Amino acid sequence: MSISRIFMTLVIVGILSSCVSKKQYDVLNLNYAQCVENIGERQREIQDLKLSSAALNGENMLLKKQNDALKSSLDACLSNTGKSSANIDKLVGEINASNAYIKRLISANSRNDSLNIALSNKLKRSLDNVTDSDVQVKVLKGVVLISLSDKMLYQTGDYNVLPAAFEVLSKVAKVINDYDKYSVLIEGNTDNVPLNSSNLPRDNWDLSALRATSVARILQNKFGVDPSRITAGGRSEYNPKSNNMSVSGRAENRRTEIIVMPKLDEFMKLMDLAPVKKK
Repeated sequence: MSISRIFMTLVIVGILSSCVSKKQYDVLNLNYAQCVENIGERQREIQDLKLSSAALNGENMLLKKQNDALKSSLDACLSNTGKSSANIDKLVGEINASNAYIKRLISANSRNDSLNIALSNKLKRSLDNVTDSDVQVKVLKGVVLISLSDKMLYQTGDYNVLPAAFEVLSKVAKVINDYDKYSVLIEGNTDNVPLNSSNLPRDNWDLSALRATSVARILQNKFGVDPSRITAGGRSEYNPKSNNMSVSGRAENRRTEIIVMPKLDEFMKLMDLAPVKKK
């Protein structure tokens, strides 16, 4: 209600109050007060509606922005569907190739482990009458390691193989020949006691290398091991198994090791199983 209408109402009330009874006047005055109160409530409701409308407008603008952003993302996704599919297909192909390689690798490793265990067991059965301190056979990291003590093979400071060792070497050679796809590495090892001589062997390097080649010749010439499978070398005192401070430790370090393992080309074939990454 406008101010002018309220003023007119007051005027009319004043006029009427001069010509109406006290009871009628009170009724008119009460009605007027209620009218003014109702007008205030309506104004507050209008204000609340305006605030709610502004909030709704703000939320509507935010939703519109979010909708526009989602639409842009969807359009970009749809426009790149072909490229995304190609990338996914490539990734799936690489995963499948890797899984196939892992299966082949596990199969190859299992086959090699089985052969090594069989080879180790056969060697142990062949050498079961030899003192453990003189001959040790074990499978270590995929290869078969045969460790022969120097007291069984040589005289002190010498590199010529004793005839008494031929029986053991013949049994080793028999098993090596049965597994003709394996390579044979022969390593000579000494303790750290200096060996100084003007003749061969001059030092521990010479002694360890000459002992390894002596065993290689016995395996080749007496027991028919293919020399193309053999590698012989010396490691001097630099690959000890025990402490050189004690007599027993030095005795353990003086040894010749025969290592039987898959040939290098077999390892290379295994590596060739790896899938080639496409750029």
